[in-house]
Amino acid sequence: MTIGLSDEDRELRDSVRGWAARYATPAVIREADEAKAEARPEYWASLAELGMLGLHLPEEVGGAGFTLLETAIVAEELGRAMVPGPFLPTVVVSAVLNAAGHTAELEGLVDGSTFGAVALQPGTLALAQAEGATTLSGTSSLVLGGQVGDLFLLAATDAAGDRVFVVVPRDRLTVTDLPSHDVIRRNAEVTVDGLALADGEVLALDAQRVLDIAATLFAAEASGLADWATTTAADYARVRKQFGRVIGQFQGVKHKVARMFGRTEQARVTAWDAARALGEEVPAEEASLAAAVTASVALDAAFQVSKDCIQVLGGIGYTWEHDAHLYLRRAQSLRILLGSTGSWQQRVAELTLAGARRVLTVELPAEAERIRADVRAELEPAKAKTGADRTTYLAEKGYTSPHLPAPWGKSADAVAQLVIAEELAAADVKPHDMIIGNWVIPTLIAHGNAEQLDRFVPGSLRGDIVWCQLFSEPGAGSDLASLSTKATKVEGGWKLNGQKVWTSMARDAHWGICLARTDADVPKHKGLSYFLVDIRNSEGLDIRPLREITGEALFNEVFIDDLFVPDDCLVGEPGDGWKLARTTLANERVSMTGGSSLGDGGEALVALADTLPGGIDAHQLTVLGQILCDAQSGGIMGLRTTLRSLAGSQPGAESSVAKLLGVEHIQQTWEVAMEWAGPSSLLGDQERTSATQMFLNSQCMSIAGGTTNVQLNIIGERILGLPRDPEPGK
Repeated sequence: MTIGLSDEDRELRDSVRGWAARYATPAVIREADEAKAEARPEYWASLAELGMLGLHLPEEVGGAGFTLLETAIVAEELGRAMVPGPFLPTVVVSAVLNAAGHTAELEGLVDGSTFGAVALQPGTLALAQAEGATTLSGTSSLVLGGQVGDLFLLAATDAAGDRVFVVVPRDRLTVTDLPSHDVIRRNAEVTVDGLALADGEVLALDAQRVLDIAATLFAAEASGLADWATTTAADYARVRKQFGRVIGQFQGVKHKVARMFGRTEQARVTAWDAARALGEEVPAEEASLAAAVTASVALDAAFQVSKDCIQVLGGIGYTWEHDAHLYLRRAQSLRILLGSTGSWQQRVAELTLAGARRVLTVELPAEAERIRADVRAELEPAKAKTGADRTTYLAEKGYTSPHLPAPWGKSADAVAQLVIAEELAAADVKPHDMIIGNWVIPTLIAHGNAEQLDRFVPGSLRGDIVWCQLFSEPGAGSDLASLSTKATKVEGGWKLNGQKVWTSMARDAHWGICLARTDADVPKHKGLSYFLVDIRNSEGLDIRPLREITGEALFNEVFIDDLFVPDDCLVGEPGDGWKLARTTLANERVSMTGGSSLGDGGEALVALADTLPGGIDAHQLTVLGQILCDAQSGGIMGLRTTLRSLAGSQPGAESSVAKLLGVEHIQQTWEVAMEWAGPSSLLGDQERTSATQMFLNSQCMSIAGGTTNVQLNIIGERILGLPRDPEPGK
């Protein structure tokens, strides 16, 4: 894993990782640990020669002319390896000076002859104006890299009490080394008394921009720390045995490590987005929002994951000899030096309430414009049509599901799908949404015969055929392969008997897809078959509505009693059911949510905040910020998945984590919305879109489509390689 996405990003990651393995050996790290004070690393020249100190700086000062994203990738890798030395404060100083237009000091920071040091909190440092001169007095807060720093970027307060930043060479300061919580990269403090500042030493750059740059690079390093902690915990859980079993089999451990992975992924994607935003021509508020989100998410994630790592390691994790405490100390130091998580969450909320939004867009290749012209021309006639005529036209032209192969779809790749979505929105025309049919039709195209395709696909694309899904059973929900509905071969077809549950749309559907067991003598996954059931014209179906906690009855239970299904409604061969149920075409659907990254729930909560009596208080502001951070990180995960698709890559870890985090985010959003609505939320007969109904409805989301616990198992087993739970009796 890496912050970056492109092949070039991964090559950079591999290069830095290889360098760190050679130079930041366990012996080097332990020497830094045991030293009484921080020393100037002998390998610093090597790092400078590789160009790692100036990736984000212009070529005229010796830099590589790239962006902050490339430097963030390096920071992540050096953080993962716990590389001693002041890389982080040095690149923060150089990035800030570059943004402020200070070029004179940059060459030394790039070639490694100058080390940077940073204090983001003012301490008692303050500026004073007297007789046309500006002086600095007081004692700084902790200075990151201060024990070896040459050029100090220091926060101070001005006469109005606002934070400003000054940059001063070491030889004009009194620097005191301090014993430090982080024993690998130590801190110092600076004391001055009436130091007269030269022209340019008080930066004209807005203080918030300085903090945003620092937050982004701190978050990048924190992502590396979190990744190390998660990997270390997973590696240990795969081999450590207790009570006769590898501990990774215990769900308490497996789920903890899976959640560690989710937090790490959140840290990574938000750091990536902030680094991009600071390098793009976007509104200042938008870039600052992205930085505030990663400051809220990544630093806390690294701290929490580092604690969890020690918990998974057990006693060995509590020893000084294990590196786990070094990562905990580093993560906690970064979090405190940057400023409290709550303060950054409040900033996210304040920016959002003031109208700032992180807009999620992708830059499409040149071929998109050719596709766009053809699509726009083809959609023009649809704008003049209405109702069924429009739906039929769109279906026949392949717009219901463009990713499907022709003639059913347009065989659209990722680029074409995104262009089509944009042009459909621009033309204000909507194809039919097949809902359950979106799963059925790809399966029929992949595995059905010609007669089944002709019989079911065109009508489904037009909306003439509505589908339901007869999969889940009272004893087979998440464990679908354990279903017991039985299909017995009879003349001309099959007789089905059993019970299905949680069947949405069963009372509205024309047809249903049904999994039933045709062979009880083979392993449970292999004995299932996939049937098409005529819901409206079959005897032996008893459909009973299931009233949900919302009071509605969208789900149903279906009792199947000697239901006859003809042979021509078996898809594939007997025993193919599990394979068919899992079918997706290689050219999968790609979607991209444009506009705000907050989603409907986030926007609804923002709107509700404006109506709170007396305005939003500090606690509510912090809660709102946390929820908005989760919303934005979910949107960013979706963006990264889309970008992978555009590059022809397989979905990354983001798609596996998105459901887990997204569900919990939505549930929390509506829980808070109901609380903020106050006693009025406790009235009955609420509208479906009310906070109360949305809260109740959201409770199913951590159950449907695989429960949260199942999702955690999937992440633990398929991504992190933790052992599966043993079969009963084994």
